[in-house]
Amino acid sequence: MALITKITTQKQSTERFNIYLDDGQGEKYAFSVDQDVFIKYNLRKGQEIDELEIHEIQYGDLSKKAYNKALEFLSYRMRSIKEVAEHLAKKEFNDAIIQDVIYKLKEYNYVDDLEFAIAYVRTQKQTNGKGPSVLKRELIGKGINQDFIEQALQEYNDDDQLQEAIDHAEKLLKKNNKISTVQLKQKIEQHLMRKGFPYDIISKVLDEVQYEQDESEEWTALMKHAEKAQRKYQNEDPYQYRMKMKQFLYRKGFSIELIEKFLEDEK
Repeated sequence: MALITKITTQKQSTERFNIYLDDGQGEKYAFSVDQDVFIKYNLRKGQEIDELEIHEIQYGDLSKKAYNKALEFLSYRMRSIKEVAEHLAKKEFNDAIIQDVIYKLKEYNYVDDLEFAIAYVRTQKQTNGKGPSVLKRELIGKGINQDFIEQALQEYNDDDQLQEAIDHAEKLLKKNNKISTVQLKQKIEQHLMRKGFPYDIISKVLDEVQYEQDESEEWTALMKHAEKAQRKYQNEDPYQYRMKMKQFLYRKGFSIELIEKFLEDEK
């Protein structure tokens, strides 16, 4: 048994107390505790405590520290349970402490994976325009279970997805007006797939937006690419030059008819 001989308030925090004990070998500093832990165990000068009680008090204080760290982490924005657990693990709290903290956070509704998932989908679709498959992958990474993900994605209906995908496509069209129609279509498809939109939405987008170049635009785009190819193949013999020009421009998505017209005009 040890006797509490002195209790002092810490200089840097009035909510923490230093506990001094005498175990028969003279008074010495033993540990510090948070105010809530201090009150919970009714610590006072002259109180006798054994080693088991000391360990219990210190465990309670460590749990309180972890709880405070979790609240601080949650103060910036909503977090998933997995994110909170990973944050506490990085702070070197053990699994038992982390589970205690998560239980308390859930009890007070400070963490709720379903609410988190719904808020995440709403925010991401509005600010980043991500498609459902990307959001699903990100939520899985944040530890959200499949049922909650499916419920959250109901916030993102087909009409919303289509509008977001159209916005992406239109921005892309403004930046890529000097490539062939074929390339432009491929570029839109690939971009929307990377953003996480399903093919049925992508197909509707291609029906909605005007990506086909008119004859003049297509010819201008071909001329732009042809200039690069001319510099590249200018030292080839005439036959190789024509063949390589055809291959180069065909890979860029231009029709054989338009390529032949360019080569004939070039003579």
